[in-house]
Amino acid sequence: MRGWSEVRSGGQVIIHPSALVDPEAELGEGVEVGPFSCIGGAVRIGARTRIGARVTIEGRTVIGCDNEIFTGAVIGSPTQDKKYSGGVTFLRIGDRNKIREYVTINPGTKDGTETIIGDGNLLMAYSHVAHDCILQDDTILANSATLAGHVIVEDKAIIGGLSAVHQFVRIGKLALIGGCSKVVQDVPPFMIADGHPARVFGVNNVGLDRAGFSKEEKNALRKAFKIIFRSGQTLKKALAVLEKTGILSPSLIALIEFLTSSERGICR
Repeated sequence: MRGWSEVRSGGQVIIHPSALVDPEAELGEGVEVGPFSCIGGAVRIGARTRIGARVTIEGRTVIGCDNEIFTGAVIGSPTQDKKYSGGVTFLRIGDRNKIREYVTINPGTKDGTETIIGDGNLLMAYSHVAHDCILQDDTILANSATLAGHVIVEDKAIIGGLSAVHQFVRIGKLALIGGCSKVVQDVPPFMIADGHPARVFGVNNVGLDRAGFSKEEKNALRKAFKIIFRSGQTLKKALAVLEKTGILSPSLIALIEFLTSSERGICR
């Protein structure tokens, strides 16, 4: 780091001499910009975010504090959606995210739309987040996982490497997608899905344990899984049976709300 020095935005910002940073860009205190990186004028970066070598950050991109962005990532470049006509679009990234090597993240497509990434997410090397996606908090996209446009990934969900998620699909809270999966319908929260196309195989027991779920909550979800996915009934009838059991819990209520609000249909 010796020899990197430039004072920006009222605080000590470390910029490698080979980096190209637009004078209009706003860099918070303690930001580091690595060799040969390029940062556009409309970019806003929060305190203590570290940017590695050959990173490109452009467009109307706002990045929070304490993020790590690794070699070759391209963030905020225009959407690859053919409907894009040059409007004003946005990308908003929260705090404490790790964006690994050669990750690509696009902003929204239509004028005024945005892609949103929350806090504490891990995007592993070569993963892609397309236009108008929402990643909530503490999610993981493993290597080369790919999200098409308008995908929603809820808190603590994990998407395995080399998996592809279709446009407008929702991945529920604490869901786990196996590697190399083709996900074309919504994946319910707390479940494991895998395959081509992906199917639900069971409850994400390890994820529930790590999240501190009680024994009662886990048992309720296991019973719900058997009724919804193994009884052979339609979803409507399975949910009616589930409600009559009287085993409803906070996580089960969240599961039912997810199932009843699905627009693309559920992986069964």
